[in-house]
Amino acid sequence: MPLTIPAKAEHQTFLYSEPCTDLDALRADIAYLGIPYGESYTFGEIASDQSRGALAMRRATGRILRAIERYDFDIGGPLYDNRPIRAVDCGDVYADPRELKEHLARAEQVVRKIVASGAMPVILGGDHSIPIPVLKALDDQGPITLIQIDQHLDWREEINGVTHGLSSPIRRASEMDHIGEIFQIGLHASGSGRQEEFDAARAYGAHLISSYELHERGIQPVLDRIPAGGRYYITVDLDAFEPGIAPGVAAPCAGGMTFMQARSLIHGLVNKGRVVGMDVVEITPATDVNDITCITAGRLIVNLVGAAVRANYFGAK
Repeated sequence: MPLTIPAKAEHQTFLYSEPCTDLDALRADIAYLGIPYGESYTFGEIASDQSRGALAMRRATGRILRAIERYDFDIGGPLYDNRPIRAVDCGDVYADPRELKEHLARAEQVVRKIVASGAMPVILGGDHSIPIPVLKALDDQGPITLIQIDQHLDWREEINGVTHGLSSPIRRASEMDHIGEIFQIGLHASGSGRQEEFDAARAYGAHLISSYELHERGIQPVLDRIPAGGRYYITVDLDAFEPGIAPGVAAPCAGGMTFMQARSLIHGLVNKGRVVGMDVVEITPATDVNDITCITAGRLIVNLVGAAVRANYFGAK
Protein backbone atom coordinates (compact mmCIF):
# COMPACT_ATOMS: atom_id res chain seq x y z
CA MET A 1 0.00 0.00 0.00
CA PRO A 2 1.62 3.35 -1.05
CA LEU A 3 1.97 6.12 1.51
CA THR A 4 1.13 8.83 -1.03
CA ILE A 5 -0.71 9.14 -4.33
CA PRO A 6 -0.36 11.74 -7.09
CA ALA A 7 -2.30 14.95 -6.59
CA LYS A 8 -5.61 14.97 -8.46
CA ALA A 9 -5.26 16.88 -11.71
CA GLU A 10 -7.62 19.73 -12.41
CA HIS A 11 -10.09 19.14 -15.23
CA GLN A 12 -8.61 20.54 -18.44
CA THR A 13 -11.66 19.83 -20.59
CA PHE A 14 -15.41 20.08 -20.08
CA LEU A 15 -17.29 16.89 -19.14
CA TYR A 16 -14.21 14.68 -19.60
CA SER A 17 -14.17 15.34 -23.36
CA GLU A 18 -11.09 14.91 -25.54
CA PRO A 19 -9.01 18.03 -26.19
CA CYS A 20 -9.09 19.19 -29.79
CA THR A 21 -6.08 21.21 -30.93
CA ASP A 22 -6.55 20.95 -34.71
CA LEU A 23 -9.87 22.42 -35.82
CA ASP A 24 -9.22 21.46 -39.44
CA ALA A 25 -9.09 17.80 -38.42
CA LEU A 26 -12.13 18.00 -36.14
CA ARG A 27 -14.17 14.80 -36.10
CA ALA A 28 -16.78 14.82 -33.38
CA ASP A 29 -20.47 14.79 -32.58
CA ILE A 30 -20.33 17.50 -29.92
CA ALA A 31 -17.80 20.31 -29.65
CA TYR A 32 -17.49 22.35 -26.46
CA LEU A 33 -15.96 25.79 -27.00
CA GLY A 34 -15.06 28.56 -24.59
CA ILE A 35 -15.64 32.12 -25.77
CA PRO A 36 -14.42 34.19 -22.82
CA TYR A 37 -14.63 37.66 -24.34
CA GLY A 38 -17.33 39.64 -26.09
CA GLU A 39 -17.45 43.33 -26.94
CA SER A 40 -17.30 45.45 -23.80
CA TYR A 41 -18.84 48.84 -23.02
CA THR A 42 -15.89 50.11 -20.98
CA PHE A 43 -12.19 49.34 -20.88
CA GLY A 44 -12.55 47.83 -17.41
CA GLU A 45 -15.12 45.30 -18.64
CA ILE A 46 -12.84 43.73 -21.27
CA ALA A 47 -11.63 41.04 -18.85
CA SER A 48 -14.78 40.92 -16.73
CA ASP A 49 -15.48 38.14 -14.25
CA GLN A 50 -17.70 36.54 -16.91
CA SER A 51 -14.57 35.98 -18.99
CA ARG A 52 -13.56 33.33 -16.45
CA GLY A 53 -16.83 31.44 -16.83
CA ALA A 54 -15.56 28.78 -19.23
CA LEU A 55 -12.61 27.99 -16.96
CA ALA A 56 -14.94 27.73 -13.97
CA MET A 57 -17.25 25.40 -15.89
CA ARG A 58 -14.39 23.06 -16.74
CA ARG A 59 -13.17 23.05 -13.14
CA ALA A 60 -16.68 22.13 -11.97
CA THR A 61 -16.88 19.13 -14.31
CA GLY A 62 -16.68 16.60 -11.48
CA ARG A 63 -19.61 18.27 -9.72
CA ILE A 64 -21.67 18.57 -12.89
CA LEU A 65 -21.20 14.94 -13.89
CA ARG A 66 -19.55 12.45 -11.55
CA ALA A 67 -18.26 10.27 -14.38
CA ILE A 68 -19.21 9.46 -17.98
CA GLU A 69 -20.34 5.92 -17.15
CA ARG A 70 -22.52 6.85 -14.16
CA TYR A 71 -26.30 6.50 -14.35
CA ASP A 72 -27.91 9.92 -14.63
CA PHE A 73 -31.55 10.25 -13.57
CA ASP A 74 -32.07 13.47 -15.58
CA ILE A 75 -31.56 11.61 -18.85
CA GLY A 76 -32.29 7.98 -17.99
CA GLY A 77 -28.79 6.53 -18.09
CA PRO A 78 -25.17 7.48 -18.79
CA LEU A 79 -24.57 10.73 -20.66
CA TYR A 80 -23.83 9.11 -24.01
CA ASP A 81 -26.16 6.14 -23.49
CA ASN A 82 -23.23 3.71 -23.97
CA ARG A 83 -23.03 4.77 -27.62
CA PRO A 84 -19.81 5.68 -29.49
CA ILE A 85 -20.43 9.41 -29.20
CA ARG A 86 -17.33 11.57 -29.56
CA ALA A 87 -17.20 14.87 -27.68
CA VAL A 88 -14.27 17.27 -27.83
CA ASP A 89 -13.24 20.46 -26.07
CA CYS A 90 -11.87 22.97 -28.56
CA GLY A 91 -10.44 25.20 -25.84
CA ASP A 92 -10.98 28.96 -25.72
CA VAL A 93 -11.09 31.46 -28.56
CA TYR A 94 -7.83 33.38 -28.49
CA ALA A 95 -7.94 37.09 -27.68
CA ASP A 96 -5.02 39.40 -28.51
CA PRO A 97 -4.79 42.49 -26.25
CA ARG A 98 -3.41 44.46 -29.20
CA GLU A 99 -6.56 43.76 -31.27
CA LEU A 100 -9.50 44.01 -28.92
CA LYS A 101 -12.19 42.97 -31.42
CA GLU A 102 -10.40 40.34 -33.50
CA HIS A 103 -11.47 37.59 -31.11
CA LEU A 104 -15.06 38.10 -32.29
CA ALA A 105 -14.04 37.25 -35.85
CA ARG A 106 -12.05 34.27 -34.54
CA ALA A 107 -15.09 33.06 -32.60
CA GLU A 108 -17.19 33.13 -35.75
CA GLN A 109 -14.46 31.27 -37.68
CA VAL A 110 -14.17 28.57 -35.04
CA VAL A 111 -17.92 27.96 -34.88
CA ARG A 112 -18.02 27.76 -38.68
CA LYS A 113 -15.36 25.03 -38.56
CA ILE A 114 -17.29 23.16 -35.86
CA VAL A 115 -20.53 23.28 -37.84
CA ALA A 116 -18.79 22.34 -41.09
CA SER A 117 -17.40 19.24 -39.38
CA GLY A 118 -20.94 18.15 -38.48
CA ALA A 119 -20.55 18.66 -34.72
CA MET A 120 -23.03 20.43 -32.47
CA PRO A 121 -21.45 23.55 -30.92
CA VAL A 122 -21.98 24.01 -27.18
CA ILE A 123 -20.56 27.33 -26.05
CA LEU A 124 -19.25 28.28 -22.62
CA GLY A 125 -19.29 32.06 -22.11
CA GLY A 126 -18.43 34.78 -21.58
CA ASP A 127 -20.94 37.61 -21.34
CA HIS A 128 -24.11 37.70 -23.39
CA SER A 129 -22.52 39.37 -26.38
CA ILE A 130 -20.88 36.11 -27.42
CA PRO A 131 -24.00 34.62 -29.13
CA ILE A 132 -23.66 37.32 -31.83
CA PRO A 133 -20.62 35.79 -33.61
CA VAL A 134 -21.99 32.30 -32.91
CA LEU A 135 -25.30 33.07 -34.61
CA LYS A 136 -23.47 34.70 -37.54
CA ALA A 137 -21.63 31.42 -38.04
CA LEU A 138 -24.92 29.51 -38.27
CA ASP A 139 -26.10 31.38 -41.38
CA ASP A 140 -26.29 28.14 -43.39
CA GLN A 141 -28.35 26.40 -40.70
CA GLY A 142 -31.49 28.49 -41.03
CA PRO A 143 -34.18 29.28 -40.66
CA ILE A 144 -33.39 29.18 -36.96
CA THR A 145 -35.88 29.72 -34.17
CA LEU A 146 -33.99 31.53 -31.42
CA ILE A 147 -34.80 30.46 -27.87
CA GLN A 148 -33.52 32.87 -25.22
CA ILE A 149 -33.65 32.01 -21.52
CA ASP A 150 -32.97 35.29 -19.75
CA GLN A 151 -34.07 37.82 -17.17
CA HIS A 152 -33.49 40.66 -19.64
CA LEU A 153 -34.74 41.76 -23.04
CA ASP A 154 -31.33 42.47 -24.69
CA TRP A 155 -32.69 44.67 -27.50
CA ARG A 156 -30.51 47.77 -27.02
CA GLU A 157 -29.29 49.38 -30.25
CA GLU A 158 -26.11 50.62 -28.58
CA ILE A 159 -24.48 51.62 -25.30
CA ASN A 160 -21.49 53.97 -25.35
CA GLY A 161 -21.46 53.55 -29.13
CA VAL A 162 -21.04 49.77 -28.80
CA THR A 163 -23.65 47.94 -30.85
CA HIS A 164 -22.55 44.34 -30.21
CA GLY A 165 -22.42 44.32 -26.41
CA LEU A 166 -24.19 42.17 -23.86
CA SER A 167 -27.40 44.25 -23.95
CA SER A 168 -27.81 43.89 -27.73
CA PRO A 169 -27.57 40.21 -28.79
CA ILE A 170 -31.25 39.69 -29.52
CA ARG A 171 -31.55 42.91 -31.51
CA ARG A 172 -28.50 41.90 -33.57
CA ALA A 173 -29.96 38.42 -34.02
CA SER A 174 -33.23 39.92 -35.26
CA GLU A 175 -31.28 41.58 -38.09
CA MET A 176 -29.88 38.26 -39.38
CA ASP A 177 -31.77 36.83 -42.35
CA HIS A 178 -31.51 33.25 -41.09
CA ILE A 179 -33.11 34.02 -37.72
CA GLY A 180 -36.87 33.58 -37.73
CA GLU A 181 -39.09 33.52 -34.68
CA ILE A 182 -37.62 34.59 -31.36
CA PHE A 183 -38.89 33.30 -28.02
CA GLN A 184 -37.62 35.23 -24.96
CA ILE A 185 -38.43 33.16 -21.90
CA GLY A 186 -38.04 33.93 -18.20
CA LEU A 187 -38.22 37.73 -18.41
CA HIS A 188 -38.64 39.49 -15.07
CA ALA A 189 -37.63 42.61 -13.14
CA SER A 190 -35.71 45.32 -15.05
CA GLY A 191 -32.43 45.75 -16.87
CA SER A 192 -31.02 48.02 -19.56
CA GLY A 193 -34.16 47.74 -21.68
CA ARG A 194 -36.50 50.72 -21.92
CA GLN A 195 -39.94 51.19 -23.46
CA GLU A 196 -38.37 51.66 -26.90
CA GLU A 197 -36.61 48.29 -26.69
CA PHE A 198 -39.81 46.62 -25.56
CA ASP A 199 -41.63 48.22 -28.50
CA ALA A 200 -38.90 47.12 -30.94
CA ALA A 201 -39.15 43.53 -29.72
CA ARG A 202 -42.92 43.61 -30.09
CA ALA A 203 -42.65 45.15 -33.56
CA TYR A 204 -40.37 42.31 -34.64
CA GLY A 205 -42.89 39.80 -33.35
CA ALA A 206 -40.75 38.40 -30.55
CA HIS A 207 -42.63 36.20 -28.10
CA LEU A 208 -42.03 37.75 -24.67
CA ILE A 209 -42.74 35.23 -21.93
CA SER A 210 -42.23 36.26 -18.34
CA SER A 211 -41.10 33.96 -15.55
CA TYR A 212 -44.44 34.64 -13.88
CA GLU A 213 -46.30 33.18 -16.84
CA LEU A 214 -44.17 30.06 -16.43
CA HIS A 215 -44.88 29.88 -12.69
CA GLU A 216 -48.62 30.34 -13.20
CA ARG A 217 -49.20 28.25 -16.34
CA GLY A 218 -46.23 25.92 -16.59
CA ILE A 219 -43.76 25.30 -19.40
CA GLN A 220 -45.96 23.14 -21.65
CA PRO A 221 -48.06 26.02 -23.02
CA VAL A 222 -44.81 27.74 -24.00
CA LEU A 223 -43.54 24.62 -25.75
CA ASP A 224 -46.86 24.35 -27.56
CA ARG A 225 -46.34 27.86 -29.00
CA ILE A 226 -42.93 26.99 -30.48
CA PRO A 227 -43.34 25.55 -34.00
CA ALA A 228 -42.60 21.84 -34.28
CA GLY A 229 -40.04 20.53 -36.74
CA GLY A 230 -37.89 23.64 -36.45
CA ARG A 231 -34.19 24.22 -35.99
CA TYR A 232 -33.53 25.83 -32.61
CA TYR A 233 -30.61 27.65 -31.06
CA ILE A 234 -30.74 28.07 -27.28
CA THR A 235 -28.98 30.92 -25.48
CA VAL A 236 -29.04 30.71 -21.69
CA ASP A 237 -28.22 33.70 -19.51
CA LEU A 238 -27.91 32.34 -15.98
CA ASP A 239 -29.50 35.46 -14.49
CA ALA A 240 -32.81 34.08 -15.77
CA PHE A 241 -32.92 31.74 -12.78
CA GLU A 242 -33.94 32.06 -9.18
CA PRO A 243 -30.78 33.19 -7.32
CA GLY A 244 -30.82 30.11 -5.12
CA ILE A 245 -29.76 27.97 -8.10
CA ALA A 246 -27.69 30.64 -9.88
CA PRO A 247 -26.17 33.03 -7.34
CA GLY A 248 -23.02 33.70 -9.39
CA VAL A 249 -24.36 36.24 -11.87
CA ALA A 250 -23.99 39.99 -12.21
CA ALA A 251 -27.71 40.67 -11.81
CA PRO A 252 -29.35 38.14 -9.46
CA CYS A 253 -33.04 38.84 -8.89
CA ALA A 254 -35.90 36.99 -7.23
CA GLY A 255 -38.75 35.66 -9.35
CA GLY A 256 -36.66 33.74 -11.87
CA MET A 257 -37.11 30.45 -13.66
CA THR A 258 -36.63 27.09 -12.01
CA PHE A 259 -34.26 24.38 -13.16
CA MET A 260 -37.17 22.05 -13.84
CA GLN A 261 -38.79 24.57 -16.18
CA ALA A 262 -35.59 25.00 -18.18
CA ARG A 263 -34.92 21.25 -18.25
CA SER A 264 -38.43 20.54 -19.56
CA LEU A 265 -38.01 23.24 -22.20
CA ILE A 266 -34.72 21.76 -23.42
CA HIS A 267 -36.03 18.20 -23.56
CA GLY A 268 -39.15 19.42 -25.33
CA LEU A 269 -37.16 21.30 -27.98
CA VAL A 270 -34.83 18.37 -28.62
CA ASN A 271 -37.79 16.12 -29.29
CA LYS A 272 -39.98 18.46 -31.36
CA GLY A 273 -37.29 19.58 -33.81
CA ARG A 274 -33.50 19.89 -33.92
CA VAL A 275 -31.37 21.95 -31.55
CA VAL A 276 -28.40 23.17 -33.62
CA GLY A 277 -26.43 24.66 -30.71
CA MET A 278 -26.51 26.19 -27.27
CA ASP A 279 -24.61 28.61 -25.10
CA VAL A 280 -24.50 29.36 -21.38
CA VAL A 281 -23.37 32.85 -20.44
CA GLU A 282 -23.07 35.53 -17.73
CA ILE A 283 -21.59 33.38 -14.95
CA THR A 284 -19.48 35.37 -12.48
CA PRO A 285 -17.25 32.79 -10.76
CA ALA A 286 -16.04 35.26 -8.11
CA THR A 287 -19.55 35.55 -6.69
CA ASP A 288 -20.60 31.94 -7.16
CA VAL A 289 -21.43 29.86 -4.08
CA ASN A 290 -20.10 26.30 -3.93
CA ASP A 291 -20.06 26.22 -7.77
CA ILE A 292 -23.87 26.19 -7.78
CA THR A 293 -24.19 28.43 -10.86
CA CYS A 294 -21.67 26.39 -12.84
CA ILE A 295 -23.43 23.20 -11.80
CA THR A 296 -26.83 24.57 -12.87
CA ALA A 297 -25.44 25.64 -16.25
CA GLY A 298 -23.59 22.36 -16.68
CA ARG A 299 -26.62 20.28 -15.83
CA LEU A 300 -28.60 22.09 -18.52
CA ILE A 301 -25.89 21.10 -21.00
CA VAL A 302 -25.98 17.50 -19.73
CA ASN A 303 -29.73 17.46 -20.32
CA LEU A 304 -29.35 18.87 -23.83
CA VAL A 305 -26.62 16.41 -24.81
CA GLY A 306 -28.24 13.41 -23.13
CA ALA A 307 -31.60 14.15 -24.75
CA ALA A 308 -29.99 14.73 -28.16
CA VAL A 309 -28.14 11.41 -27.97
CA ARG A 310 -31.38 9.59 -27.18
CA ALA A 311 -33.18 11.45 -29.99
CA ASN A 312 -30.58 9.96 -32.38
CA TYR A 313 -29.05 13.29 -33.39
CA PHE A 314 -25.63 11.74 -33.86
CA GLY A 315 -24.73 9.07 -36.36
CA ALA A 316 -21.48 7.46 -37.48
CA LYS A 317 -18.89 9.80 -38.98
